[in-house]
Amino acid sequence: MRFDEAFLDEIKSRLRPSDVIGRTVKLQKRGREFVGLSPFTKEKTPSFYVNDEKGQFFDFSSGKTGDLIAFLQESERLSFVEAVERLAAEAGLALPAPDPRAAEQERKRQGLTDWTELAAQWFTRMLNAPPGAAARAYLERRGLPASDWERFRLGFAPASRTSLKDYLVTKGARPADLVEAGLLIAPEDGGAPYDRFRDRIMFPIADGRGRIVSFGGRAMDPEARAKYLNGPETELFHKGRVLYGLPEARRLLAAAPPDAAPPLVVVEGYMDVIACQRAGIAAVAPLGTALTEEQMELLWRRHPEPTLCFDGDRAGRQAAFRALDRALPLLTPGRSFRFSVVEGGKDPDDVLREQGAAALRSQLSRTAGFAETLFRRELESEPLDTPERRAGLKARLRAAASRIADRDLQSAYRDDLLARFEAALPARAPSGPGSDFRGRGAGRGRSWIDPAPTSLGRNAARRLATALDGPAAALMKRALADPACLDDHLESPFAAGGFGEPDLAGLAKEIIRLRLESEHLDSQGLARHLAGIDFEVLLTDIDRAAAKSGAPFLKPDVSLEDARSQWSQAFARLSRLAALDEALSTAKGDLGGALSMDAFSRLKGERDRLRRQIRNWQDEP
Repeated sequence: MRFDEAFLDEIKSRLRPSDVIGRTVKLQKRGREFVGLSPFTKEKTPSFYVNDEKGQFFDFSSGKTGDLIAFLQESERLSFVEAVERLAAEAGLALPAPDPRAAEQERKRQGLTDWTELAAQWFTRMLNAPPGAAARAYLERRGLPASDWERFRLGFAPASRTSLKDYLVTKGARPADLVEAGLLIAPEDGGAPYDRFRDRIMFPIADGRGRIVSFGGRAMDPEARAKYLNGPETELFHKGRVLYGLPEARRLLAAAPPDAAPPLVVVEGYMDVIACQRAGIAAVAPLGTALTEEQMELLWRRHPEPTLCFDGDRAGRQAAFRALDRALPLLTPGRSFRFSVVEGGKDPDDVLREQGAAALRSQLSRTAGFAETLFRRELESEPLDTPERRAGLKARLRAAASRIADRDLQSAYRDDLLARFEAALPARAPSGPGSDFRGRGAGRGRSWIDPAPTSLGRNAARRLATALDGPAAALMKRALADPACLDDHLESPFAAGGFGEPDLAGLAKEIIRLRLESEHLDSQGLARHLAGIDFEVLLTDIDRAAAKSGAPFLKPDVSLEDARSQWSQAFARLSRLAALDEALSTAKGDLGGALSMDAFSRLKGERDRLRRQIRNWQDEP
């Protein structure tokens, strides 16, 4: 008798391994694990672990590991069917009735997966054959060594229109079956089917059981209409129910030490998944769509709190918000998400290539909880400069909490979000004519500047003017004079953070907000707006620090085009410098581990060279 994966997953979701195994093995709670003596060997020191979050047992004395079904098979010598029947009864699930049509469909699916598996093997051979030379060179330029091509089963589809078709037909395939498997395209005019993937690097897509159900292809031709192309919806492949990289992610989670709590990270693309998994991080990706409810269920079966990692640009932020809204009604105690944004406008693949595995692990370990991310989104959606807007924020927070189906969690979220709301407001509301209230969502300049600065306050501010970083002040000075230079960096955390100068962060966020809201923001209108909301003293500080910087893009005789080009180069260098400083700081505690002394020295040399270039405003050598 065959059982589909959904039925097996439903059994596992209803039973806790520690409860079932604990009836035959005496277990004690130890952190996130349960530990006991091995039921498979005679031992005096416990080396048998059960992890409910992973749904796995680990026996280090015998080397055996697996899920509940495997435990019953090993400990009671049951067959697979007998183990499933036992657990289904315990979970209160009726066994699925034999269905001749379902059996026929399963046989058909198996036949299609035979062809997709054979196609994957052929793509792999083509990558290593003469037609794959350009693809091999591309992968090497991307920092992916040949030793990893086999691990991730990468391949290449030649540019020929029927190469794959011709090969599979010689193996006995019918073109109609290959169309049904998504490997060929059948023209609407009734012409002969032809290969769907041509001149592309191929990424096999596997289901939860490791069977290849489709492919993704990365175009080698830069002029191709679709840079990445996924296979179509088929009998095998439903993109909203599959996550790229899941089998390898499960292996990495299972291989983690029993007392560890490794993350499960959701990233945005094939190469990002591969980068994370090369760094030892369990990672998956949706397939060209927003994260679906079914994919969220898949994630929660493997991890109680997966991390959703998005690029720091506008598209990445919108994807994070869509995931946030879709997950909100599904949250329950023990099922949530965390959020991570890769810094410096990079993605995980960039970080691994440029800074190494330790830096990538460090960045992905810095996460924000679901409630914090939800609150930040609502808080930063508009300024809090009127009673109406403050009341609107409070109403949005209440409405967000009400979307959670679990009543207890809904109440806890409402209390948490409203407590954050109160903490975001000043301790004492302003009063009297002309008072100007702003919450944290609005730009306010330096938080210590009084809304109506006294002469004493102005003098104190000017004494601190020399503390402003010169290059950061120069970048800000140019952005104030020419706001359009920020347009390519409106989603950059480095820009929003004040170009590495914390005292400029509030001002930078306000300029970015205005630029996003108005396509016609000019320097005069910007200056009037900023001077009217208490940035006047900070603007004076910027003028002084920028004047001492000697930045070439601030010289009066430089053309607009040259100024923007020089500004962009300076922005890139400062952003890279900030990333290097952070990577080196993180790496100091990891020398001799994932980061070698040689790699550390190379990073330090690059950091020091950049510092000299920025100090002297040199061109790239």
